[in-house]
Amino acid sequence: MSETMPPGQQDLASIVAGIERTNELLQRVLAEVATTPSTHAIFVDAGYVYAAAGRLVAGTEDRRAFELDAEGLIEAFIDKARTIFPDSRLLRVYWFDGARRRIHTPEQQGIAELPDVKVRLGNLNANNQQKGVDSLIRSDLESLARHRAIGDAVLIGGDEDLVSAVEAAQGYGARVHLWGIEALDGRNQAEPLLWEVDSQRTFDLDFCKPYVTRRATGYEPNGDAPLCGPAPTRDEVRFVGARIAAQWLSSRGRETLSELLPGHPYLPGSVDQELLIDAEGLLRLSLRAHADLRRALRDGFWEHLQAQY
Repeated sequence: MSETMPPGQQDLASIVAGIERTNELLQRVLAEVATTPSTHAIFVDAGYVYAAAGRLVAGTEDRRAFELDAEGLIEAFIDKARTIFPDSRLLRVYWFDGARRRIHTPEQQGIAELPDVKVRLGNLNANNQQKGVDSLIRSDLESLARHRAIGDAVLIGGDEDLVSAVEAAQGYGARVHLWGIEALDGRNQAEPLLWEVDSQRTFDLDFCKPYVTRRATGYEPNGDAPLCGPAPTRDEVRFVGARIAAQWLSSRGRETLSELLPGHPYLPGSVDQELLIDAEGLLRLSLRAHADLRRALRDGFWEHLQAQY
């Protein structure tokens, strides 16, 4: 019949046939997508979890002062995700932590042996600070989103450096859900991070308490300074910081002030260490496990210096 059709009608018939084939292919793809379950993954910044949960339950961020039931907490995170994403399957839990020379500690080895858990290690410097963890989170989150391996990502962390990881994953169509742990005062998650994610959820004391156990009461977080009585308020510590700043100016002179001001809000390591030691002596309290009080101490120190400039 096509031999007897005018050229214009042959072209039209060819176009219609092409459209029909395309529609059939799209219907097959849509049918396959409809029967393929969505997938989610959980990305845990262990440093954030230890610090936030320890501070909330045990009153300290020092890992040596408490035990964390990582296996139980991971199971709780998985169960919570299962209720939030009922039609989605778990790809795995990524547990990001730091270790010296990236060698697993016995605790990290135990976590790595858990089913559906992948431990990823950054470095741990001399000050027990994690290095390279944020870049690992971004690499895994972006890669999984780019390859359409996940549709939803649960991110448990609080660092502002994670914003780029969120943006990268969202750029490939994944939804990112930020989970956090309740802070005693203020926030323990950066506002820019809160602004970028698709949803937020915070776990309270009742949720975290079963997984954190304070070690023996005789333990001293810094190994030397005694813990005497209840922790002071931020205002009390801020006042101590101002007092030390006044003493510092009196002994060193105003000419050294100009050397510090360009570095605000950061202090040289030697000055910061001296400030901490002097404050602990005045307060008769170790501040090594109280990050919020150390920040208040530095704030008081800087406020007095700036008032004198």
